[in-house]
Amino acid sequence: MAPVWLPLAAFVALTNLVGAIEFTSPKAGASVAGGSALEIEWKDGGDGPTAAELTTYQLFLCAGGNEPDTITQLYTITTAGTFGAGNKAQGVIPAGTAGDTPENAYFVKMEATAQAGGTYTVFSSRFSMTDMTGTMPAAVTEAMKDVDGTDGPAAIDGTTQAAADPAADEYDVDYTMQTGLTRYAPMQPLPPTKITKKTATPLHPTSAFTIATTHLKPPKQQTTVTQSRSYSFTSVENTVAAASHATDDMAKFLNRWRD
Repeated sequence: MAPVWLPLAAFVALTNLVGAIEFTSPKAGASVAGGSALEIEWKDGGDGPTAAELTTYQLFLCAGGNEPDTITQLYTITTAGTFGAGNKAQGVIPAGTAGDTPENAYFVKMEATAQAGGTYTVFSSRFSMTDMTGTMPAAVTEAMKDVDGTDGPAAIDGTTQAAADPAADEYDVDYTMQTGLTRYAPMQPLPPTKITKKTATPLHPTSAFTIATTHLKPPKQQTTVTQSRSYSFTSVENTVAAASHATDDMAKFLNRWRD
């Protein structure tokens, strides 16, 4: 049976969120009366992105099984929550949304948007609703046959994972000695303001090599990460006028190649 969609509920957010998502309200096995306010609260402690990595969220009242294809979305609590506003929300659930049974069929779903991209979906524990005047969808009743206990569905992490910040030691390993899909290059040196050397010397020691006698395999590395600069510099405009063009025999010679 298709999910039932109803109008947006009243919503309020309070206090501050301190970390990853773990629902503390509604509590597992609790009973909430239909037509009354459903208090929703979460705290730091769950596995997944931290609050600093998330921006906005939506909250839905759901029912059904623990597998993604057995979850029925019944009511929209809010579509415009922000983590900066707090870690509590409240929505009035109309009594006609669904039925009283099965027991512990209900749970809250949060869909959060990550700063890096993607979404993080987490579910509350299961609870019951009383004084409901609607009918529970047949799909929910069927899915509940495979549910034991009050645990809600497992979280779904669809966020874009940021690349790990490599340790400084990674940049000290010679480039040709590194393996893996990502290699690390040292910080680009800052050119001096004056040329003081009389002879040129290599920045890095030579490395061993083998002359290829057959076609080589494609390189395995896909990305090179260059160490960020720890210095700053200022660019200055060169105000010296450009030299004039040659007018002597050299000019005549250069004119020969204009075509």
